[in-house]
Amino acid sequence: MQSFRVHQGKVAPLNRANVDTDQIIPKQFLKRIEKTGFGEFLFYDWRRRPDGSMDPAFALNQPQYSGASILVAAKNFGCGSSREHAVWALENYGFRAVIAPSFADIFANNCVQNGVLTVVLTEDEVAELLRRAQEVPGYQLSIDLEQKKIQDDRGFSSTFPVDDSVRHRLLEGLDDIGLTLQHETEIAAFEARHPMGRPAVSL
Repeated sequence: MQSFRVHQGKVAPLNRANVDTDQIIPKQFLKRIEKTGFGEFLFYDWRRRPDGSMDPAFALNQPQYSGASILVAAKNFGCGSSREHAVWALENYGFRAVIAPSFADIFANNCVQNGVLTVVLTEDEVAELLRRAQEVPGYQLSIDLEQKKIQDDRGFSSTFPVDDSVRHRLLEGLDDIGLTLQHETEIAAFEARHPMGRPAVSL
């Protein structure tokens, strides 16, 4: 998993509340068993018109947001079903961080597993970032996870809360498997003391 320490990138605005995982990655694209290849289907139903052509009114289809790696959205982002594919789609598309006033818990946990940072700011701060992203060409933010700080070059600066264990995992690039392998020596010692094939319960 790619670690997250300091990231600077272009911002894309998505001024919608209660964005659910079925909109982030619609159900018809969940047949893939890999973690890759989902980026092109991100927000599929919103990015396209009924005839399948791209809708120029949707932010991610607009040239000024091409290459954006930070998404700013309204409250309760990632609600709905617990599909991890939603995070895969965001990460595959190129987003390293999502900023919102609140996130669905399971979605936020899935982000941690895939190296995507969720940044919680106040509704007023998010509204200001949405405004700047829409009005300032090529608007960028810098996110420092080590300092838990977010800022731009136009005077905006704020800190954000993050759980210590989540911060550690993202800084070091550790998913659940990576965390487990940190105890590889102890695991090997345990296995040596408990050979395979030995019954779990003595009779």
